[in-house]
Amino acid sequence: MKDAPWFTRFANRVSQLAGHPATFGVAAGAMVVWAMIGPFAGFSDVWQLTVNTGTTIVTFLMVFLIQNTQNRDSAAVQIKLDELIRATEVARNTMLDLEEHSEEDLRELRKEYCKLAAEARAERDRKRGVRMET
Repeated sequence: MKDAPWFTRFANRVSQLAGHPATFGVAAGAMVVWAMIGPFAGFSDVWQLTVNTGTTIVTFLMVFLIQNTQNRDSAAVQIKLDELIRATEVARNTMLDLEEHSEEDLRELRKEYCKLAAEARAERDRKRGVRMET
């Protein structure tokens, strides 16, 4: 990871920190403090604007960091799945680039796999029925 671009390292680190329970605790604590200050600030517009602006900025920036991390994670999982398909002799290598196919192509493949699953369940149930009768 040391060879990764600075933004990749930064996004990974921020994502790790953002998902940590302590980070949630700090954020929840900040909201409690903000709420407690409300009566002393007279629940003013500035008091409300402070939290609204802060949370909007944090949310806006986190969307991009999380999306960056998610994109890389999805690409890595896709590559791993492609390698498993490629390395399995009985697998169809035509499945390697499904993410590049149209929605219609994916719907047709999904129907095919749903049919295969239904046939497999029927066969399993048939075998169970035979075993139960004996």
